[in-house]
Amino acid sequence: MLKVAILDDYQNISQDFVDLKKLDGKYNIEIFNHPFENEESAIENLKDFEALLIMRERTKITKNLINNLEKLKFIITSGMRNKAIDLDAAKKRKIIVSGTDINTNPTCELTWALILGLARNIKIEAENMYQGYWQTTIGVELKGKILGLIGLGKVGSQVAKIAKAFGMQVMAWSENLDLNKCEELDVLPSSKEDLIKTSDFISIHVQGGERYKDCFKLKEFDTMKKTAYLINTSRGPIVNEDDLIIALSTNVIAGAGIDVYEKEPLSSDHKLRFLQNALILPHLGYVTVENYSIFFTQMIENLEACASNKPIRVIE
Repeated sequence: MLKVAILDDYQNISQDFVDLKKLDGKYNIEIFNHPFENEESAIENLKDFEALLIMRERTKITKNLINNLEKLKFIITSGMRNKAIDLDAAKKRKIIVSGTDINTNPTCELTWALILGLARNIKIEAENMYQGYWQTTIGVELKGKILGLIGLGKVGSQVAKIAKAFGMQVMAWSENLDLNKCEELDVLPSSKEDLIKTSDFISIHVQGGERYKDCFKLKEFDTMKKTAYLINTSRGPIVNEDDLIIALSTNVIAGAGIDVYEKEPLSSDHKLRFLQNALILPHLGYVTVENYSIFFTQMIENLEACASNKPIRVIE
């Protein structure tokens, strides 16, 4: 029987979306509910598996990991893009990598939850209500404010449309900004410097990787308005975490809404957990019933196709 590992099922819900019992006798499936302590632990635990079903960018599938899993034949990820997989190393080993469809609207929706949460001090007011207090802060309106988008791709474009519905002005910058899309969405193309200096809210929607690593450091935070907010639902390393903590703890900016981190899961003693002006979430951007249904259903479809030597949704 093909030995299959389902990795990083933090909430132990994979079996809520697919009936794994139907696969008994065909596959030997083991579910891992916790992240591995380190790569050595991952290698030790996964050395006998032939297929890995992974949730995008939770466990890093590095060259070293791939080369040490001698029995590995298939890597199946949620989504059709996963920068945590070393595709070149997989290709050299002739390991098939495949993915699934994904809905992008949940990330846009969560972005607006963070923007609204920051604008109206939802975190503080909700906590204070449980303590018996009443009206302890004053919020700001979105109408007339400037939203700066770092990236105007699938998610950024959705965020821009909603901003317009709120009556906000929208600016955008990225290294490959589509000017036709800016015109179509009535978004003002901008330099990175002007966007950071001018925006009341800045929301990040570019892909991870070296191109945008540390895109926001102390230099950028110092340039932002003191009343401005930063939102990141894209990738943790785009924002330098240490510099963000300094900016928040010294009130260089008004606050931040963060769903992604340099290292996940976020440690229980991480400084971001203790900052009142940080509205933080545990990487919920794609975590919805609808997306998980797509992920796990199509992962099993991919597994069946790979086992039949007819792989589908292959990532090159």
